[in-house]
Amino acid sequence: MKLSITEDPNAIEPEVSVRCARIDARVQRVIAAAQQEERKLVGVADGFVRSADPADVLYVEAVDGRTFLYTRECVLESAVPASVLEEELAAAGFVRASRQLLVNLRHVQGMRPYLNARLELVLDNGEHLIASRQFAPQIKQRIGL
Repeated sequence: MKLSITEDPNAIEPEVSVRCARIDARVQRVIAAAQQEERKLVGVADGFVRSADPADVLYVEAVDGRTFLYTRECVLESAVPASVLEEELAAAGFVRASRQLLVNLRHVQGMRPYLNARLELVLDNGEHLIASRQFAPQIKQRIGL
């Protein structure tokens, strides 16, 4: 894939242009990633409605029917179910790690095998998360192992 970047001091906002012979899976991923940049996630923290960029969310956790978005700065409670967020955030690097956990692979610093074919994921903020054996193969595939 060829990448061309042109700086224009007169540009008002970034513009992404894709030129291809046909739209394949790689091109679709590039398009989805560009569209994802404009998306904001909204949640409540300390009684205030706040927004977060998907790139800033380390992981999403579903607990007792409630959805929480974890960033470095805060924990937001989202009204959007994790199952819906899974589809919406796939292009942003999120992958299901267990029934209740979505992880942003861009924040995974390392991983190692864990008991019963599970994976221990170490995030760049030092947190350790456990991926279930059901979803471990999908995680390995997404990172290219």
